[in-house]
Amino acid sequence: MIDLYYWPTPNCWKISIALEEMGLEYTLCPLDIGRGEQFTPDFLLISPNNRIPAIVDRDTNHRGGPFALAESGVILKYLAEKTGCFFPTDWRRRYKCEQWLMWQMAHLGPMLGQHGHFALYAPETISYAIDRYRTEVLRLFAILNIQLEGREFICDEYSIVDMACWPWVLTYKSQNIDLSRFPNIRGWYDRLKSREGLRRGYNLMKEKKSGRGNETPNEEERKYLFGSGQKR
Repeated sequence: MIDLYYWPTPNCWKISIALEEMGLEYTLCPLDIGRGEQFTPDFLLISPNNRIPAIVDRDTNHRGGPFALAESGVILKYLAEKTGCFFPTDWRRRYKCEQWLMWQMAHLGPMLGQHGHFALYAPETISYAIDRYRTEVLRLFAILNIQLEGREFICDEYSIVDMACWPWVLTYKSQNIDLSRFPNIRGWYDRLKSREGLRRGYNLMKEKKSGRGNETPNEEERKYLFGSGQKR
């Protein structure tokens, strides 16, 4: 059994989608990040960076007992290797998969996150920041569109790379990105949207999903979501 520390955000959807697609049993452990629950001392022992998602695998075949792990990219790799699913075994294909997984972690997610922050949540409009991150987001979408030319999935076969990228591409509407400019992404996005496992993972705690800019965080929520939340 795996404990999943979760709130409905793109990075957490990666893991809930993977757990559903891989058919792994898990216990949901919600952490309300708007109330600062990610900053408790107990969670710090699981996630050193005080961020979700995180997991505790209680079924490690007696290899030292329960195993805690944070950071969505490495969790995806861990689950794929644990199950033997959605991650190539051939070394060339595996490294290509890892390349695109790192691309999502280092570029697509952070740039969409920063654009979303300045375009949707920042208390003041900073045109330079919005334009800077929007330009980079559109460049990254163009790269992904090229990679998907003639492919059903990012690395040819459905993998943890698709699970990592889809929840961030999902934010295109709220971030005012015209997906018709990227037809290969549009087709890929719709193909994945029809997968039952992905839908179950995405719909987890759907009543708590952010309106992506349609709500205004109060001062306490803003402190926890966009500030340090606590001093060490």
